[in-house]
Order: sequence, then structure tokens, then C-alpha cells
Amino acid sequence: MKRILFYICLVLTIFSCDFLDVVPEGQATLDDLFRSEKDCEKFVYYMYHNIPTHGYWNWLPDMFAGGDLMTGRGGTTRWYNYKSMLYGDESANQTYYGMWAPESSGPTGKTNYEVFKGIRYAYILLDNIDRVPNISDANHRQWRGEAYWLIAYYHQVLLDFYGPVTIQTKAVSLNATELDMYPIRAPYDECVNFIADMWDEAANLLPPTRNDYQLGRATSVSALAYKSRLLLHAASPQYNGNTADYADFKNPDGTQLMSLTYDKEKWERARKAAMDAIQLAESNGYILYENQSITPITEFEQGVKNYHDAFCETIWNEKEFFFSGASQTGIEAFQRNSAPRFQLPYSTDGFRNQVTPTFYMLKQYYTKNGLPLDVDPLTAGQNLYQVAAGDSTALFHRDREPRFYANVGYDRGEYDINGTTIILKMRKGETHGSTGNTAHEYQSPTGYLNKKYIHKQLLYNPSDKSISYRKLVFPYIRLAELYLNYAEADFEYNGALSAQSLGYINKIRSRSRLPKFEDSWALVGGIPTGKNLQKVIRQERTIELTAEGRLYHDSRRWGIAKDIVMANQEAWNLEGTTQSAFYTLSTMPESGVRNFVHPQNIWLAFPLDQLNVNYNLVQNPGY
Repeated sequence: MKRILFYICLVLTIFSCDFLDVVPEGQATLDDLFRSEKDCEKFVYYMYHNIPTHGYWNWLPDMFAGGDLMTGRGGTTRWYNYKSMLYGDESANQTYYGMWAPESSGPTGKTNYEVFKGIRYAYILLDNIDRVPNISDANHRQWRGEAYWLIAYYHQVLLDFYGPVTIQTKAVSLNATELDMYPIRAPYDECVNFIADMWDEAANLLPPTRNDYQLGRATSVSALAYKSRLLLHAASPQYNGNTADYADFKNPDGTQLMSLTYDKEKWERARKAAMDAIQLAESNGYILYENQSITPITEFEQGVKNYHDAFCETIWNEKEFFFSGASQTGIEAFQRNSAPRFQLPYSTDGFRNQVTPTFYMLKQYYTKNGLPLDVDPLTAGQNLYQVAAGDSTALFHRDREPRFYANVGYDRGEYDINGTTIILKMRKGETHGSTGNTAHEYQSPTGYLNKKYIHKQLLYNPSDKSISYRKLVFPYIRLAELYLNYAEADFEYNGALSAQSLGYINKIRSRSRLPKFEDSWALVGGIPTGKNLQKVIRQERTIELTAEGRLYHDSRRWGIAKDIVMANQEAWNLEGTTQSAFYTLSTMPESGVRNFVHPQNIWLAFPLDQLNVNYNLVQNPGY
């Protein structure tokens, strides 16, 4: 109960408060904010207020514009902002994601984040915390650590979405110099080094874990975890010596904003950062979550349960999650739109039946042997889109790995919802299938539904049309990602997977009850090498971190985002009323025409009105 109370408190504090009880924003003075330890702590909470929120298609593009999830066939970009990244609707004149300058002009429905304000607040605390009377040594240390943590976090958000940024090293005063008022973009590697230093500062000051009443606040473990992600990105091909895309990307003074020389040592730096974070996490009790069944089940079923429950059995998976998002508005929208509707005729009441994994993602999942579909002799060369004699669903759904069954709702497959287990019926005219009316917005565009983050006790009451949601958080960064960071960096630097990397990959596989990596590949002659191994390492990552917003960024740093976005978007024949008609591969219906331009759509555009104000800023390539 105390965790639930804290969680609700945290949501109200971080995502909706106005300096809490200190004074209204715009009227606060430094004396008000730092007049006591209690008031200072309120300000510390408020520093988190400007963190962009994940999990909902209108807040950030990560979870829905990366290639692993989609929403229904209808709905314009105004209502589903992530589609701006698929259909080429982002420009310097119009952005649906106001992170660089929320006051900039934009379309109706855009999301605004005052990221630079968050940085400024952190510096205000660092500049004034010594004014707090009788502040304890512990709070003085910890709150400074949180300020450094947030300076790093906010800069990293900007780096992820805009590329090289203007580094903020202090709060800009009213008497600031012209360079402070109109800063230039720092080269990418300089940004990376600055952010890494801030993560180190934070890690030196923060505790590794939090008690129940402080869940959601910064820790040394999360600081080093984010540093690991930062350095992995910096080593990746899109940002490391990319002359094709960035040769002419320069500041007005001619400073090159992206290094044009490939530096292999960046992978070694990333590997070491991952190891540092892993060692700190594991030494402080972080492990991959498992939830042992109290009734006898097979090991395969336990693997399904372990992975599924890691995301929705507890409100906050503190065993594995380092930092998470706690906006119930987005979580409830995600749950409502993922879960299958319960009755016909079509209605917008209750569950909405529209969040679905893409066919790209469905093909990524392994077989039960832990091998890709096109490699395992069980499936390679087979027509997986047919239904075996006497069966009720496609071969594509049979003999897959546990994470497939934990995450994917498929025709004639089981789905835990409303306190029971139902069988999905996804063909036209059936309860969960197409209604045949394209004006009905909330329908699956692929013939599948999402299961991740959906708990059996997510309940809909048709008598009063109420929904009892499952309280949970979206993981922003977790232990499994660190294991995968290490393995990728190790391979890219050394050209093979070390015993340490195999151990980390196998920890992830073991949680989902997959065979060891080397045992799986022994079935087909041994672990692949070179580009083939690189592909598999990326596939391991894509599967484990699906629907967590990572594929959006991973595909960009790997330089393959265009390949994913512009690939033929597939679906079952949604208008098929019979088994044979439904199981015919078709083109996925969607509300726009895909238009991904590389490298333009790697990053968001700087708003044109900001370029007009700050003559030192240069636009991102392609805009």
C-alpha cells in the first residue's frame, strides 16, 4: 500500500505541480525557494517536472514511430502525433514535439516540453543550495546529485532528438553576455563528453537505490546506466565518422559538428561504461525479474510468465527498472487501446482493440529454439502463413519463443483480460476483427493486438462502462538493456562475443527460458560471425526491448530507420471472414503515406522561429 500511495504522490508531484506549496511559478524568489530544507526539497521534486513522458503516442514518438508498434487504421497526425515521423509531417515550420522551444508555433495537438527550463532549475539549485539554513549533509549531497543527474538527462534528451545541442553550463541571468543569450551548437562529441561528466558527478553524489517513498528519483545506478546508453549511441555508425551525412554540417564559424573520422575506441569506452553500470547495479541487488508460478507450469510457460510479469505484475519493478515513467494518463490510454473489445456492435466505450505489434516486429521474435525464423530448420523455407491441417491458426504463431506469447495477441490465441482468459477472434465480423467499416477508427491494422503492459486484472464493466486500470510504470531504462549494451559494444570493438557477453545475453535468455545463445546456434553449425553476428545481436536487443521506445533510437543510430519505416507494411487480410481468406498476407491499411527521408528524419528540425531569434544556430541536415 505504501508504494501505491507513494506512486500516486509522485505522479501528482512530478507531472502536475506548480512549485507545490512554495509559491506560484513566476512569483517565486530565491528566498522563498531556499528558506528552509522542506521548501528546498519541494523545489528538488519540481526539477523533475519537465522530463518528457513516454508511453503515449502524442507525448514522444519513441514507442510508436520506431517500427515495433502501430495504432489503428484511422486517426490523423493531429490525434496521433507519432505519425508525423512516419508520414513526413515534421519540418522547421511545424513540429508536433516542442522540446527545443515549446513556445514555437506548431500544429494543433502538439506536445510541449520545457526542457531548457528543467536545466535552468537544476542550476538554480546548485547555485543556491548553500543558502538553505541547517541543511543536512546527506540532503546537501543528494540534492546536488539530483541536479547534476537532471542536467545530464535533459541534455541527453535534446541530443537524442536534435543532435548536437547548445551546452548549458549555468543558469542564464538577465545580465548574460551575447554568447550566453545566443549560444552556438557544440560538436556532438563535446556534448557527449559534457553529459558523461554530468552523469559521473551525479553518480558520485547519489545513492544506488531508493526506499519505497523515493521511488522514481535519481540514483547512481540510473546515472551510470544512462551514461552507458549515451556512449553506445556515440559509438554507433550514424554518429561515428559518418562522412556521407554530415560532411557539410558545420557552425557558422566553420566548426564541424560531427566528427568525420571513425573512432573504434568509442566502442571500448561504451563497453567499459556498460560494465561499470552493471557492476554497480548487480552489487546493489538489481536482477532480472522472475515471478515463480505458485501452481505447476512448464518451463516454457514460466518463461512467458517471467517476461510478461516483469512489466505489469508490480507497480514498479524495482528489481530491474532503474528509472521509469509514472503518468497514469498515458498508461491508461495505452492499456485501453491495447486490450480487445468485448462485444459487437462496434463501440468506442470500453477497450479499443487498436494497439498492435507490426509485422516487422512479429518476424523478429525467435523460434522456441532461440533462432531467427529464417535460420531455424524448424521454420526456414517453410510457408508460415498457412494453417496446418486440423489447426486453427497460422504456422507463424506456432513454435515461437516465450516473449512472442507474452507480448502478442493473435487470432485464435489466448489473451488474459477482464479476470479471465479469452480466445481472440480477429476475422472480419468477429468480436475482435474488422467491422468492415473504415470509419470505425479503433481497429487493429494488422490482425494482432498488443499484450505487453496488459494484466489479467485490467477490467471493463459494460453495465456502467467503467474500466479498472492496472497501475504500472513504463521502464525508461532497465538492467537488461545494460547487458545488451555490453554485448553490442564488445562485439563492435573485438569482432566477436566474449564469454562475458555471452553470459549477459544468456541471463536475458534464461529469464524467458530460451536455450543458451551458443546452444541455439550449435543447432545450425555454430555462432555466426561478422555482419551476420551483428544482425543477431541487434535482433536480441530488438526483441527484449520491444515496445519500450528503444527501436526508434536504435534504428537511427544503426542507420537503418529508413529501411524499417519504408518497408512494405504487412497485415493479414482484415476483410477475410474465413480462415483461408484471413490468412492471406496483405498491405497494412494506414491513414497516411510513408515518407522517411535520410538523414533528415534522424533528428527533429530546429524550429524556424528559433533560428530567426538565434542567428548562431544552424539547422539540422535535410531541413
